Amino acid sequence: MIKNDLFLRALKGESVDRPPVWMMRQAGRYLPEFQEIKAKYDFFTRCQTPELASEITVQPIRRYGMDAAILFSDILVIPQAMNIEVEMKAGVGPWLPKPIRSRKELNEVVVPNIEQTLGYVMEAIKMTKDKLNNEIPLIGFAGSPWTILCYCVQGQGSKNFDKAKEFCFTQPELAHELLQKITDTTILYLREKVQAGVNAVQIFDSWGGMLSPVDYKEYSWKYIQQIIDALKDITPVIAFGKGCWFALDTMAKSGASALGVDWTCSPKNARSLTGGNITLQGNFDPTRLFSPPKEIKKMVKQMIDEFGKDRYIVNLGHGILPNIPLENAGAFIEAVKEYKAE
Repeated sequence: MIKNDLFLRALKGESVDRPPVWMMRQAGRYLPEFQEIKAKYDFFTRCQTPELASEITVQPIRRYGMDAAILFSDILVIPQAMNIEVEMKAGVGPWLPKPIRSRKELNEVVVPNIEQTLGYVMEAIKMTKDKLNNEIPLIGFAGSPWTILCYCVQGQGSKNFDKAKEFCFTQPELAHELLQKITDTTILYLREKVQAGVNAVQIFDSWGGMLSPVDYKEYSWKYIQQIIDALKDITPVIAFGKGCWFALDTMAKSGASALGVDWTCSPKNARSLTGGNITLQGNFDPTRLFSPPKEIKKMVKQMIDEFGKDRYIVNLGHGILPNIPLENAGAFIEAVKEYKAE
């Protein structure tokens, strides 16, 4: 039994004394103890070495005591497993030397054996579970098929993913084939993660907001829905689409246990669009963590008051930034732990 099950209770919609709190990207770059590991090992070595990944996962828990841990990994381990080369280039970020833009390249993309290609992730989960010692739940995650396609076709990060969108609109058949391969791999991967011990999973649709509402349904949501359908009976699923407020009504009917909301959608609108019956997660602007700690605490309290303490998980509206002062991140967590409803 997990001692602090606040996060899992919020996912079930149970009434709680205060909402649970964790932060997207909490295991990582803003922590000095993470920087020490980063100085010694390159990015994918950190992802692929279970001892390192599990250590990085628990670092923020030791420091701040969040109500859930999220496994340190990356969404791009999936294309790597699918026979697509992915590097992490200094000053560039993700770099895919051979982007998928034709039938020839797509034919080389495989739906892999998860144990053979991503077994290291399952080892990291088991080691992390040992370190957490049933204190708090562990979250596993994957990128949405659309978000993964964006990198596979563009070849790197982008402000508008124009090449990825052009690929979808000029070669829709290939695009859907690639999306389906990513979806099939993601389902297998997340199922293995649940087997290995994660207590919930989150799907990150980081680039969903790049699409119009019509294209979103066609190229992103229908694949996320397949993943939710495949997993919802074995684990709680959180769906998070950045910039996708327009799809919240559809998402609310998906069978997901919770929906992530970014800071461009107010708590009132998010509750209204989702019908008020589903757990919501978010939506503090990560850049707001530069505000003075006293102000952060005030804003967090206001945010909880607006969402309501039940069916709510406190989080940022996207990942924590690398240069956030430690004290400010602490103030964010403390504000939730100190919360008392009026």
